[in-house]
Amino acid sequence: MIEIKDLKKSFGGFPALDGLNLTVPTGSVYGLVGPNGAGKTTAIKHLTGVYRQDAGEVLLDGTPVYENPAAKAKIAYIPDEVYFFPQAGIRDMAEFYRGVYPAFSEERYRRLGEAFSLEEKAPMKRFSRGMQKQAAFRLAMSLMPEVLVLDEPVDGLDPVMRRQIWTLLLADVAERGMTVLVSSHNLRELEDVCDHVGIIHAGKTLVERSLSELQDNMVKVQLVLPEGQALPEGLNILHESRVGQVRTLILRGRSEEISAIVAAAGPLFYDLLPLTLEEIFIYELGGEHYAVRDVLL
Repeated sequence: MIEIKDLKKSFGGFPALDGLNLTVPTGSVYGLVGPNGAGKTTAIKHLTGVYRQDAGEVLLDGTPVYENPAAKAKIAYIPDEVYFFPQAGIRDMAEFYRGVYPAFSEERYRRLGEAFSLEEKAPMKRFSRGMQKQAAFRLAMSLMPEVLVLDEPVDGLDPVMRRQIWTLLLADVAERGMTVLVSSHNLRELEDVCDHVGIIHAGKTLVERSLSELQDNMVKVQLVLPEGQALPEGLNILHESRVGQVRTLILRGRSEEISAIVAAAGPLFYDLLPLTLEEIFIYELGGEHYAVRDVLL
């Protein structure tokens, strides 16, 4: 289990993290989401032991990560910008990782070559961005990590390769109990693979739940009420819009309770719809205060 407790980090007096709390269950696929500047990458660099925290704790299975080689040996990290030595090919980087990570599997490395058709000896600097990402996944998965941390992991990859990578990752989660923490702005893709989500804002945790709990606690309702009738009381309305007689409401609460309240008002029509992770993200961050605005005249 990954635990981040009251984590604080400042750069030049600016609080990048201001009491962040996260809990990532073992064997889960955890989506870390937030607006630009929320502190996602800073949190990841603490989790991987790159940064020392100003205050708080970063724990893997109850032990601190920073300056702890035993903990770091369990973690693999693929950043947004892939790192490699200047003239190194994939094979060169594999030899380097073999000397650093005790669990490196030559058999896994060989088998993953069937999924990623890349020239092993060619300098990685000559690869396209998508090819470099493929190489990074081949190397990281060969480490047989207990925790895989991903920052914008499939950016630059074509749809077929994206599906290939997620298939491989989810197989490791299912078969080995690997934990995956992934930060991405592609919320539609996260919705397909994550079972837990943490939304952070201004260096703090805004909400952290399983994806199913998040979706159960926020509902979109479309309804038509008789002319002149007000909305029923007891609804926690986050956002309201109207086109003609049709009102669209974003409501916080359980769908069963909301349905009972709306039905009792005698609407001419109503329907409850699930929200996407992208919609949940927008309204958890403040509804209209974080909505897209038309500023053109």
